[in-house]
Amino acid sequence: MVTIVLNWAYPLGWPEGLVVFFFFIFYLGYALRTRRLAAPLGQRGWRLGWKLGLRLLYVSLLGAALLGPAYGVTQRPVRTAGKDVWLLVDLSRSMNAMDVVPSRLQKAKSELSTLVSRFQADRLGLIVFAGEAYVQCPLTYDQGALQLFLRTLQTSLVPAGSTDLAPPLELVLQRLGSTQTATPEAVPRATAIVLVTDGEDFGENLEPTVRVLARSGTRVFPMGVGSVEGSRIPQSGGRGYLRDARGREVVTRLAPVPLRRLAEQTGGQYFELTDRRNEFPLLLNALNRVEGQAEQVRTVAVADNRYRYPLVLALVLLVLDVLITIKVIRP
Repeated sequence: MVTIVLNWAYPLGWPEGLVVFFFFIFYLGYALRTRRLAAPLGQRGWRLGWKLGLRLLYVSLLGAALLGPAYGVTQRPVRTAGKDVWLLVDLSRSMNAMDVVPSRLQKAKSELSTLVSRFQADRLGLIVFAGEAYVQCPLTYDQGALQLFLRTLQTSLVPAGSTDLAPPLELVLQRLGSTQTATPEAVPRATAIVLVTDGEDFGENLEPTVRVLARSGTRVFPMGVGSVEGSRIPQSGGRGYLRDARGREVVTRLAPVPLRRLAEQTGGQYFELTDRRNEFPLLLNALNRVEGQAEQVRTVAVADNRYRYPLVLALVLLVLDVLITIKVIRP
C-alpha cells in the first residue's frame, strides 16, 4: 500500500488569512446590496448562491496553488561549487594605532565580520600573525564559529614582534599541500587570501613564497590598514606610547608599495582601509568575482511542487464564472 503525503511549500500565514477575511467581507457586502436592490421589486436574489459556490471554489484553488501543494519525490542533480577564502590578520602592536578610528585592528574586525556573513557558500579560515603565524580557525562553513574567533582578536594573542608577511602565506601553502596530498583525486578548490595588515614587513625576502603562490593559482587581496602620515602606537594599560631603543616614540605608517606588488604578482587586487576611505565593499566585489570550482554532482530527493493542477482548475472555473451570466433581478 502506497501512502501519499501532502506537504505545503509555503506555510499559511497572516497575509493569506487577511486576504480570505476581506474576500468574505466584500462578498457579503455584495450579496446584501444585491438583496436590498431586489427587495423593492418583490424578488429575493437567491440565484446569487450559484455564483457564490463557484467563486468560493476557484478562490480556494488559487490559494492552494499559492501555498504550493507538494507530494511525490523527484530526483534532481545538485552541483556543489565553492572557494576557500583565508583571512590573514596582522596582530602586531602597530595594529593598535588609532589613525583609523577606533583603531586599525578594531575597524578591520568590524569589516571582516561583514565579509564573513556575505560568503555562506564558501569555506573561510582565519590565520593570525606578527613575527610568527598561527591558524586561529581552520577552513569551515560555520560562520558563527568564525565570527566568535574574529571578536576575540587582539594583539596580545601572538608573541610581540615585528611583522613578517612570509609565515602566514607559507602556512596557507602548507594547508593547500596537505589537502592535495590527502585527496589527490579531488578537483582543487579555488583559493583566495585576504591579507589585512599595515604593510610594514620586517621579514626576509618574500619573493620565493610569492612565486609559489602564483604557480598554485592562489590570489592575494591585500587590505592596507592605516594612513601614510602614520600614528603612534599606544601601549597596553594606557601607559603612554611605544618607544624604540633610543627612547623615541615609534610611528607606524601604512606601506602600500609591497602590498600592491604582492597583489600584482598573484593576480589579486590591492585595497585600503584608511581614515578617509573604506574599500572593503570593493574587496567584497572582487572576491565575488573569484569563481568557485565544481566539486561534485550528487542527486537529492525533493518533493515535487504540484501547484499547476489547482492553478489550471481555478482558471477554468474563473472563465466559467465570466461566461455564465445569471440574472439576479428580473424586470
